[in-house]
Amino acid sequence: MTRKKVKLAFIANDSARKATYKKRKRGLLKKMDELTTLCDVKACAILYSPYETRPVVWPAPSGAKDVIASFKRLPEMEKVKKMVSQEEFLRQRVAKAHEQLKKQQKDNREKDMTHVMYQCLAGQD
Repeated sequence: MTRKKVKLAFIANDSARKATYKKRKRGLLKKMDELTTLCDVKACAILYSPYETRPVVWPAPSGAKDVIASFKRLPEMEKVKKMVSQEEFLRQRVAKAHEQLKKQQKDNREKDMTHVMYQCLAGQD
């Protein structure tokens, strides 16, 4: 059975929203575990929820503290090297899409010219 695309919108039904939260949380924590195991990276997750009195901390509070502490120990230049604001992220995406558009237009022009040349060689106008 194939999965259908999920429309991202607020789930109005409380019980359905809670069930979806539990499933998604379990999936997210499983992916975090796979990421740390397969790629040998340090990662942590902190989930705040209205359904639980305390936040869920993965892998454990001490592990999360270690990851956060190692991030805080990094020099300022290393911390912000790959960080981008929402505006900068969107600007990069627009620039990338613009480059892809230019490349596609160039490819289309070349294909059109090739098609016209073949028509000329075949004696068509």
